[in-house]
Amino acid sequence: MERGEAAPPAAAEEKGGEEEDDFGYRLFPDRNKKPQSFLVRSFFTFHNRCQLMLRMTLETNPYAQLLLEAMKQSGCTVFNDRHFSCENCDGCVSGGFDSATSQIVLCQNNIRQQSHMNRVVTHELIHAFDHCRAHVDWFKNVKHLACSEIRAANLSGDCTLMNEIARFKFGLKGHHQTCVRDRAIRSILAVRKVSKETAEKAVDEVFDACFNDLEPFGRIPHSKTDAKRAYRDFQNRDRYNANL
Repeated sequence: MERGEAAPPAAAEEKGGEEEDDFGYRLFPDRNKKPQSFLVRSFFTFHNRCQLMLRMTLETNPYAQLLLEAMKQSGCTVFNDRHFSCENCDGCVSGGFDSATSQIVLCQNNIRQQSHMNRVVTHELIHAFDHCRAHVDWFKNVKHLACSEIRAANLSGDCTLMNEIARFKFGLKGHHQTCVRDRAIRSILAVRKVSKETAEKAVDEVFDACFNDLEPFGRIPHSKTDAKRAYRDFQNRDRYNANL
């Protein structure tokens, strides 16, 4: 979750009694509004900037390119106009994956730099990839949500050394794992009405298996260079398999 990347899905019980869960949709108010016409949207700088940065990410970022190719290989081709939506969101989030519509929401009022857009798109594409390849019960099984949040934090570049230094967080042994765990817990708490103890328990119970699930990268891409190598390896793997 980069200043709040989230995957709106998975009902849960608040400690101390049941409370109706809105599955995180309160953070994405534009989800329930009628879509604006292209003419109206074209006048808003945020929307235009969001669309331009999105296009740049999809065309040049190796993290996103690998995920798009992997989803296509899995039978879930992603289309820019259909599967991405630039919208105004709550101030605490940058993006989300709406499993009900199979859309990635990009918070145009909160994403202001290309590097931020790259991370948000990658993070949410990992959720979309998980949605494509597995029977993820986003709404009822918090462990499923926890697993996808662990994978997104681990593989999207959220926890690179430079990003952590920018957050004034420093560490040595096991720092990457600590960052992944903390950000997965934050993501769950942002979109689910569950106690911190419930979120921590869900993350801890699935952490090892989900942290070590490196698909489709095959490695933890700690930098854009790593992501480029992973993308190259993925393409070569496909070519090799096609010749079997």
